[in-house]
Amino acid sequence: MFESNSPMAIDLFCGAGGLSEGFRQAGFRILAGNDVDPYAAETYTATHKGTEFLTGPIEAISATKFLRAANLTKGSLDCLLGGPPCQGYSVYNHQRGMHDARSHLFEEYIRVVEGLMPRWVVMENVTGITSIANGMVVRSILISLRALGYNVEPYLVRAEDFGIPQERRRIVFIGNRVGFTLPKLDATHGLGLKPFVTVWDAIGDLPRLKNGERTPEGSSYRHEPKNDYQFELRRKSTGVHNHSAPKLAPINLARMEHIPEGGSWRDIPVRLLPEGMKKAKRSDHTKRYGRLEKKGLASTILTKCDLHWGAYIHPEQDRSLTVREAARFQSFPDWFEFKGPSTEQYIQVGNAVPPLLGKKLAKSILDIENSLCVRIDEKLKVA
Repeated sequence: MFESNSPMAIDLFCGAGGLSEGFRQAGFRILAGNDVDPYAAETYTATHKGTEFLTGPIEAISATKFLRAANLTKGSLDCLLGGPPCQGYSVYNHQRGMHDARSHLFEEYIRVVEGLMPRWVVMENVTGITSIANGMVVRSILISLRALGYNVEPYLVRAEDFGIPQERRRIVFIGNRVGFTLPKLDATHGLGLKPFVTVWDAIGDLPRLKNGERTPEGSSYRHEPKNDYQFELRRKSTGVHNHSAPKLAPINLARMEHIPEGGSWRDIPVRLLPEGMKKAKRSDHTKRYGRLEKKGLASTILTKCDLHWGAYIHPEQDRSLTVREAARFQSFPDWFEFKGPSTEQYIQVGNAVPPLLGKKLAKSILDIENSLCVRIDEKLKVA
């Protein structure tokens, strides 16, 4: 059982802090975080007051340094979080493979686990990790953690199943070394459950924008929150931040005029298509130049909301998504302000674990810990 009412966590490869924020919402104290990205570090330190941030490559940071930063001893940490960079595994990376140095950073996570020996481990990554090198990475993670005494399994999670308005598939490894059963990540949304949170549920209250238009920081919302999702994400927010539309070239504006809600590159006249797409089969590039549907789910938020990459056109405005809209699809609260140039803000949002998914993972761990407390109390009463 946790020794206090506030379980403790450390977050490796934390980026802007999506996983940290989710665990914090569930009741964890985030004692320390680490990332090499200076812009993500700026965002994290601004949004996680009281958390020690260790900047720089994890290869240069010892487990002892994490213990000192968190004022802990080996074995006393409740949960070690982490999302080693996924670009080496991603199916969007056509040169992906184990030759990419980023593909080996999971080994650094294992090294820190061995040095800290937390009760629980949680590690997130893209589904491409299961296929790279014929599954060697997944096998190596499981073998290494089990050798350290952890009961651990990989979970395939769908973000939309947990109230996140986005199609996003991820692998999450969850384990503990204290003999507990592993959690069941039961869906809360979907068929027979709560309805999925839609695109318009997520962004319908944000100010209207034209192509290239900038919204002053702290601007007012379009209207009062109209659903639980808007209400929750606006809680504690004083206004709208990170909500400016990228300026697209005239050719892209001409293309968007032909794309209806739910449409894509197939609706663009051939004469306006990029040269490389004019001979494309209708079965190819299915989400390129896609316009989102209000009643549908957003496409997976990547490190660019680029029209050439997928469905990132606003459902009713002729422009691409803002950083705040991408953050809404990732379930970041509105008070969570992203720092750095806009290109870096998109990267931070796209690389993040959706906070609501992190909250679900954290609560699944707490439910197991709390159920054990209840069973022990009942036994003591009987005795």
